[in-house]
Amino acid sequence: MEDIQKTMTSNDRHEEGLIQFISGHAGAKMLALTSSFPYFFIGRIIHTVDDYVVLSVETTNVAELENREWHLHIHDIEVFYIERDGWPLIPNLRETGGDG
Repeated sequence: MEDIQKTMTSNDRHEEGLIQFISGHAGAKMLALTSSFPYFFIGRIIHTVDDYVVLSVETTNVAELENREWHLHIHDIEVFYIERDGWPLIPNLRETGGDG
């Protein structure tokens, strides 16, 4: 095990840490921002597969892309937030037909 960690770069260790962190929160709600279209996703973490997170997307900026599973490459996620006990909740961003 030590030999493997010695051959891993800091980027490898960072990505592996992200994979473990995200997979440890399966079932939690996640907000993920990406630099490419459709730019943001809000949904429940189903699980991770290799270096992808499988997300049951509730909300994104394109309504036609909601209510389905997305496989997000963890390396492409620029910023993320995962709801946890005692932490603020991710707000509901769905359109409500109001004046706003």
